[in-house]
Amino acid sequence: MALNNSSQLSAQRLFEELSIPKRYLMRLLTDLSKSGFIKSSRGRNGGYVFARPLDTIYFSEIIDSVEGLLGFEACVLGNAVCPVDKPCPMHQIWDKPKTSFLETIRTTTLADLNNSDNTGLPKF
Repeated sequence: MALNNSSQLSAQRLFEELSIPKRYLMRLLTDLSKSGFIKSSRGRNGGYVFARPLDTIYFSEIIDSVEGLLGFEACVLGNAVCPVDKPCPMHQIWDKPKTSFLETIRTTTLADLNNSDNTGLPKF
């Protein structure tokens, strides 16, 4: 949708283009709509469009609204928290890429997709 921000896309078209299970897609669209990222219109010519400018929507917000960020911030070995005095064996190895990843999704907007190499992404 971000690559073709100028047009409204139906759930059916998104389903066909993305090749993901329809039930999962509908849940995503509902979650994104409830979070205020997209808005929908019903009817024969209905579909979905972004509710906010793309340069104000960060990947971290989307992930947090759909899946939550806690899984990315937690211990890579599944511990709820790595204690400071006794971290898990992977803590030092995982900390740098985790921090880099979180920084990237917190500073990257959907508008940034239009400024990058998009080869391999679905074209709508």
